[in-house]
Amino acid sequence: MNGDNFKSKLLKLVIPITLQQLMLALVSVTDAVMIGFLNQDSLSAVSLAGQVQFVFHLFIFSVTGGVSVLATQYWGIKDKDSVEKILAIGLKLLVLFSIPFTLGALIFPETIMKCFASDPVLIEKGAQYLRTVSLSYLFLGFSQPYLCIMKNCGNAGKSSLISSVSVILNIIFNWLLIFGVGIFPRLEIRGAALATVISKAAELVWTMAICFKGDNVKIRLKYILHSDKILKKDYWKYALPMFGNNMVWGIGFTMYSVILGHMGSDAAAANSIANIVKNLAICLCQGVSSASAVLVGIELGQGMLDKAKKYGSNLCRISLICGIISGLIILCVIPFVPLFGTITPTAQKYLKVMLIVCSYYVVGKAMNMTVIAGIFPSGGDSRFGFKCDTITMWCVTVPLGLISAFLLNLPVIPVYIIINIDEIVKLPAVYKHYKKYLWLNNLTNTEALNNN
Repeated sequence: MNGDNFKSKLLKLVIPITLQQLMLALVSVTDAVMIGFLNQDSLSAVSLAGQVQFVFHLFIFSVTGGVSVLATQYWGIKDKDSVEKILAIGLKLLVLFSIPFTLGALIFPETIMKCFASDPVLIEKGAQYLRTVSLSYLFLGFSQPYLCIMKNCGNAGKSSLISSVSVILNIIFNWLLIFGVGIFPRLEIRGAALATVISKAAELVWTMAICFKGDNVKIRLKYILHSDKILKKDYWKYALPMFGNNMVWGIGFTMYSVILGHMGSDAAAANSIANIVKNLAICLCQGVSSASAVLVGIELGQGMLDKAKKYGSNLCRISLICGIISGLIILCVIPFVPLFGTITPTAQKYLKVMLIVCSYYVVGKAMNMTVIAGIFPSGGDSRFGFKCDTITMWCVTVPLGLISAFLLNLPVIPVYIIINIDEIVKLPAVYKHYKKYLWLNNLTNTEALNNN
């Protein structure tokens, strides 16, 4: 296969996935801008409450990651029946995971917020948001497995279109419900949460309409009630390490927000905006990471190991370039920090330094996303990420962050620098493991094929 074909396949995946990630990041931007017009406490509270959705997304990534590993390879050999069985496993799991998140945010929002903040105002405002947004978790549990399957099975463009329209609806209803435009009530924080619920409900309806149309991959009740034993065993073999990796990394990342949240509203607000800028800047990197899982996975499923190896090398170089570009974009934002007039001068001072830190952070993040979250799992090598993040986050950055913030009482900026070294620290180990090529594996199971 020539290089031009690789570029063509890469662009067909990267463009829609990057657009999808950009649209999702824009929701955070509009939330921050619109809620920021209310006051800084509202901005900080919603940012901290949003950590619950972030943790839920870890479960989504874990479940859909396992689905993606197997579905991509089986789709590579055009085994649609096995893809539908894998989808059923992921759907059943994610709906079960969504129920406790929905009930917890609905019934115990104040208790949850106390984990992220000590300020009573932030707790009260965050609880308002959680109680209202809770139903969206259940909607996500139904829609995300199928959107994942669409991306892995040649429908990345349509999957991105659905997510993008959902984001546009979210932004529109944010404006209408936060400020009470026209006939709509002014709900402020609760308006932002309700806008999320409405957009996710629309996303679910559209996704289900696609599912039951024509010759698309279907959600089949018989596969939900009776899972294929061989595929289920394979699923857990590759999904469990990814689940552990996502939990270790994600809860560690959430701890960073917990640490800064307990250091005051200025720190929380600045961190919230820095994360938004960072998430916008790395959309292309996320597109490359997701595309790498699909591109490499399909070649591995077809037994084209040499081509998969070549694709992996190309994707690593591309991710490094994208990471450098993302870092430069973040640095270009710094002169515009004074425009964030809704946060205090102290928060603005924090934000400028945080953006400098983010500019080097995203270079390591881009490389690690592509390799750990894309290339390695596509060939079943999902245990390394779990080990790597356990060591770098829970043996290094999280303990150092807690000690520096609460025992040594260091200022906000040194603490922020300490908790953002993890992506750089693990780069040498990631590169060394990549060069072992333990990820060059065909995972399709002949027994599963014979059962179809």
